Amino acid sequence: MDIFVAKLNHETTGDDLKEAFKKFGEVTSAKVIIDYQTGRSKGYGFVEMPNEEEANEAINQLNDTELDGNVIVVKKSQPKNKNSRSRYKE
Repeated sequence: MDIFVAKLNHETTGDDLKEAFKKFGEVTSAKVIIDYQTGRSKGYGFVEMPNEEEANEAINQLNDTELDGNVIVVKKSQPKNKNSRSRYKE
């Protein structure tokens, strides 16, 4: 399951995310999204856990908790909508 993590401290790394989530089970990847122009964290990232039950437990236990001084938001990642930039016609 892909997990979205927001409101991260700009100093938090992918390794920090992995450490927080591996308490709940196997983590196959953990990354913080970096702004290409500034080289700084955008304040959010993604964690991938193969076991859905463990992933749901991590979401439930870590959402609205503190990581590196920030209260984080943790939820199931939603797939990108290919038409998200399209305009509605009435």
